Amino acid sequence: MSVEFMEKLNLLASKIKQQSGAIETEEATKNAFVMPFINNVLGYDVFDPTEVIPEFVCDVGTKKGEKIDYAILKNGDVQMLIECKKIGEPLNINHASQLFRYFHVTNARISILTNGQEYKFYTDLDAPNKMDEKPFLEINLLDMDETIVPEIKKLTKTAFDLESILNAAGELKYVSLIKKHLHAQMSNPEEDFVKFFASRVYDGMLTQKVRESFTLLTKKAATQYINSQINERLKSAMGGNIIHTQDSVIPDSEDEIDTTVSITKDESDVITTMDELEGYHIVKAITRVVVDASRIMHRDTKSYFGILIDDNNRKPLCRLHFNRNQKYIGIFDLEKNETRHPIESLDDIYNFSNELQATAALYN
Repeated sequence: MSVEFMEKLNLLASKIKQQSGAIETEEATKNAFVMPFINNVLGYDVFDPTEVIPEFVCDVGTKKGEKIDYAILKNGDVQMLIECKKIGEPLNINHASQLFRYFHVTNARISILTNGQEYKFYTDLDAPNKMDEKPFLEINLLDMDETIVPEIKKLTKTAFDLESILNAAGELKYVSLIKKHLHAQMSNPEEDFVKFFASRVYDGMLTQKVRESFTLLTKKAATQYINSQINERLKSAMGGNIIHTQDSVIPDSEDEIDTTVSITKDESDVITTMDELEGYHIVKAITRVVVDASRIMHRDTKSYFGILIDDNNRKPLCRLHFNRNQKYIGIFDLEKNETRHPIESLDDIYNFSNELQATAALYN
């Protein structure tokens, strides 16, 4: 994966975090975020009408003079169509009616629906010349999945290869859908999912009480498995075992959980939750514009989920206290004292972007 290409995505992500609150219209979204994506990330000159046509017009049946936001051309042929919505608006198939119509009457094989932060990429896997209802690729610039960055790069001006994109589209579409279902099952296992595993490890009758027990066991096993896989990768990267030790931190009130005791005992029963992992990835997305993403790691303990730089407990980035009904994020000051702030949802972590980036910058 090109570091330079990833940096372009990170710069745009940083711009979105800083400016999205000031954006109130679709037109402002296009100017602030979509045009930079087309120009800086994909590499097409937005001021060259042989490469990018804004307000692209193509009559469709009785629909005359209808416009689509952008058409991207290569060698004089329309290759991609882009329809935009205001940042913050949800993207669904109902917003893509013009894309459906234009897809049928142009040479375009790729269409994009975006609100400047999220991008959904479509093609015609299900029926020739008819845009699919489900995207083959989805990205969120504020929560990038690095495994799909090479697929985005295939859409750039210098690397554009339609055949390669279409060959990969089918696999990307179904892998993405499977990942969504797996995530849903890990968070809230359905009865059939629970019965699948229970029937393979339990010989008794699957009564209602047994199913309820195995629902909890399945969720617990899934989170432990994910945690063990992450730990194995960290051990491999560090060239050995990871030792869980923590520096003392002054709690901000007497009734908080004591975190001043060094953890030296067996932590094998620590459960890393999906919320903690998602919180880690949000923090990583926020701070990667300041420090290299490979330096941002985590350690889980019974009291909190710690996020560190260089896997060094002397370089704390923040702590997630998710082991209670009220969630907190722990932010560190220059003296590495922790202040805990209540949050209502994982999205609230973005409210501390400036503080997290400032802390990360201390370790450069």
